[in-house]
Amino acid sequence: MAQLSSAARAELVPTGTLRVALNMSNFLLTRKDAATGAAAGVAVDMGRELARRLGVPVTFLQYESPGKIADAAKTGVFDVGFIGAEPQRANEMDFTAAYVEIEATYLVPPGSPLKSIDEVDRKGVRIAISERSAYDLYLTRTLKNAELVRMRGADEVFKRFVEDKLDALAGLRPRLLTDHAGLPGSRILDGNFTAVQQACGTPKGRQAGAQYLCEFIEDTKASGLVAKLIDVNNARGLTVAPKA
Repeated sequence: MAQLSSAARAELVPTGTLRVALNMSNFLLTRKDAATGAAAGVAVDMGRELARRLGVPVTFLQYESPGKIADAAKTGVFDVGFIGAEPQRANEMDFTAAYVEIEATYLVPPGSPLKSIDEVDRKGVRIAISERSAYDLYLTRTLKNAELVRMRGADEVFKRFVEDKLDALAGLRPRLLTDHAGLPGSRILDGNFTAVQQACGTPKGRQAGAQYLCEFIEDTKASGLVAKLIDVNNARGLTVAPKA
């Protein structure tokens, strides 16, 4: 791990406390303590480790979606955020390489004629999806024919998928396993349409800080810390991202 420069410290901790933005909609990386409402999970532990290396206290800011974090990047209210590194968000933040990946695919209802991921992108196919999720941004860029039907929150997406008889539900495979169990006869399609890259980012204009974050992420992957945090938090469905 490279030495922390005074410039990087000043950019990452301008207030003396590391302010970490968390995407609370990603249940694989974050969760709330039922009693206190405090955040926990892999992303929280990564934030604590970063603060430890910086030698500063840490505070966590909870956001309901990654899009809200990207929106807040210009306001100066946080110093680092743990979200999917999508190109659209890179307009507001500088990202590290991914530290974990999450496979995204489709759930289809009972009796669906759709057998493979490639078959989903057809005219007339309606796909339920969580708005402004990393996989929503990806499918918005890549789909040619199918229609995305956006809603907020995984529970609402599943409800609408069932009630409105939509043709497919796009999501992270671990969540789709839960939805599959709640809809007998449904199927999860093999493979994936993308692997969502979960990274660490800092608002634009903090070049030295961004470089330090890149080195931090690579070190935590290489040292086995990320793998350990996945195990400790029982975050099934996460895999350590490859070396950058």
